[in-house]
Amino acid sequence: MAFNRRNFLQKAGMASAAAFASSLFQPAWSRNLEKALNKCSATPPDELASDEDFWYYIQQSFTVSPSLINLNNGGVSPAPKTVQDAMKRFYDYSNEAPSYYMWRVLDQGREPLRANLAKLAGCNAEEIAINRNSSEGLETVIFGLTLKEGDEVVLSKQDYPNVVHAWQQREQRDKVKLVWVNLELPSEDESYLVKQYVNAFSSKTKAVNITHIINWTGQILPVRKIADEAHKRGIEVVVDGAHSLAHFAFTIPELGADYFASSLHKWLYAPIGSGVLYVRREKIKNLYPLFAANDTLTNDIRKFEQLGTRPFYIEQAIGKAIEFHDAIGIERKQKRLHYLKNYWMEKVKDVRGVKLLTSLNPKWGCAIGMVAIEGKKPSELDAFLFNNYKVHTTTINWENISGVRITPNVYTTTKNLDTLVEGITNFARL
Repeated sequence: MAFNRRNFLQKAGMASAAAFASSLFQPAWSRNLEKALNKCSATPPDELASDEDFWYYIQQSFTVSPSLINLNNGGVSPAPKTVQDAMKRFYDYSNEAPSYYMWRVLDQGREPLRANLAKLAGCNAEEIAINRNSSEGLETVIFGLTLKEGDEVVLSKQDYPNVVHAWQQREQRDKVKLVWVNLELPSEDESYLVKQYVNAFSSKTKAVNITHIINWTGQILPVRKIADEAHKRGIEVVVDGAHSLAHFAFTIPELGADYFASSLHKWLYAPIGSGVLYVRREKIKNLYPLFAANDTLTNDIRKFEQLGTRPFYIEQAIGKAIEFHDAIGIERKQKRLHYLKNYWMEKVKDVRGVKLLTSLNPKWGCAIGMVAIEGKKPSELDAFLFNNYKVHTTTINWENISGVRITPNVYTTTKNLDTLVEGITNFARL
């Protein structure tokens, strides 16, 4: 039977959330999830956040290890079965005749995927480039901006290391001046947070780097307020959205960002090594691509996708991740993630010696939480949790931040978090 490209792309399921559970031979877990989604379609997200029966069906969509409790989803999240299966299927197709199936078949799905990513981000498809992670996207911007000696860039000491190092490289090579903001976190004082950036602006400031949600502590920054102040002064706004896209509800245009990048293998649950770069339409032309394009000053967003041979099987499986995300719904997802963070934090906040480094207010934090124990090293708590409870977390020591980061996800159960709470409580009593 001859290969039919149109049929293949239809089977790949790159368009709608309705296709999530539409396979002819639908497995039991998928049928059960579909029933649960239909049954709860009218239930308010606030009420559904604590419905363990509903979220049990979401959990069954994943293949997470039963031998440990993974609470480091902030690093990289596992993908649901549908995404894993799609990636494996596309990889098998690629290897039947790589140059044909990759370039002439799978690559034809990039424009539908771009359109779906734009819907997710709430922007124009001509402002979205598909890449491998937020570091790649942000470094495209950092190295692509036209800056000269003496130009100033404002950034925070709490920004992500790859971003900090990229700006430092520009400082070394091009003699731009880096102006540092040092945030005291957690904070629920919007005025304080905005003022730290505004006070750092000068007539020489050309760009500001803002991390939407600080990866260390889960602090959400008031990006739009800072961006508005920057734009009043003609300053370009670069937003690190590595942890925010598909984590909580917003659109990229609402942020006032000129440039925005995110890793899709975090909160969208796309395959590992997938990301997205947003460039405001009028900014595309004058931003140089990280990898040389035929026309470096074209206003076509695709100039940022000149990666050479790429893992098409990873790229196209992003479509399944979007379907899964849409099936849950961003409001349900956000409420559940915030509920899980607050669930464990509420239970340990009054334990003697426990210090919480993340806000419980949904305006200032969502899934990511950080805890420290007075008189103890974060690495000691991290090791204690894993050795005694098989709870996997991560230790953070960066600038003025020191603690253990806890990041549950939609497949995490309250039973898992009860184990975490027991571990933190017992460690604090040692």
